[in-house]
Amino acid sequence: MSSAIYPSLKGKRVVITGGGSGIGAGLTAGFVRQGAEVIFLDIVDGDSQALVAQLSPNAAIAPVYRHCDLMDLDSLKAVLAEIGDVDVLVNNAGNDDRHKLADITPAYWDNRIGVNLRHMLFAAQAVAPGMAKRGGGAIINFGSISWHLGLEDLVLYETAKAGIEGMTRALARELGPDDIRVTCVVPGNVKTKRQEKWYTPEGEAEIVAAQCLKGRLVPDHIASLVLFLASDDAALCTGHEYWIDAGWR
Repeated sequence: MSSAIYPSLKGKRVVITGGGSGIGAGLTAGFVRQGAEVIFLDIVDGDSQALVAQLSPNAAIAPVYRHCDLMDLDSLKAVLAEIGDVDVLVNNAGNDDRHKLADITPAYWDNRIGVNLRHMLFAAQAVAPGMAKRGGGAIINFGSISWHLGLEDLVLYETAKAGIEGMTRALARELGPDDIRVTCVVPGNVKTKRQEKWYTPEGEAEIVAAQCLKGRLVPDHIASLVLFLASDDAALCTGHEYWIDAGWR
């Protein structure tokens, strides 16, 4: 699919969490095409290194992969300090492993909230002062349609994703005086290699049938929305959720 080029993104320093595969890889590729300086954090070394090799030959600025376990907040803080001040943070990383209510333990609660919510707050906290020094910036958090639909076997994932929308509004209010915009992208079901483990072809057909538009969402669609929200074209967009679900909900 073709996509817009935003001159305001050229040369901007962008950090993407979970940028090595799935939706994250689409985000990384999208910002690289804009001529941005992209640093993405992940723990999937093979996929991440392959993505750098794929994108670098045609990139105005080659992307950089940094191995970082987002559950380790000290490591996250150190990596972001090494990267320096940034213009855009995309809080994309998460994990939607299925689970039953009866199987949830306090330790699993802490783990799932850590994987899906906690790191977003501390990444935003770490980059906000640098964004303010640079005259502003954009933080884009990833929510999910799942909690709006009340999908099965995702109690903790949906709890975290609901919290992300609340956090987005709170951060937008707090960081607005420094011209830092905070938004939340709410994707529908996006076709990725990981999602193949959850959905049969019949299940995917049911999702498309429930959508107003009958196309299948892929990472490039999500990247197009994120690029707009990161650009100066979205200069007064903050504190809200932006849906891209083909009208599923």
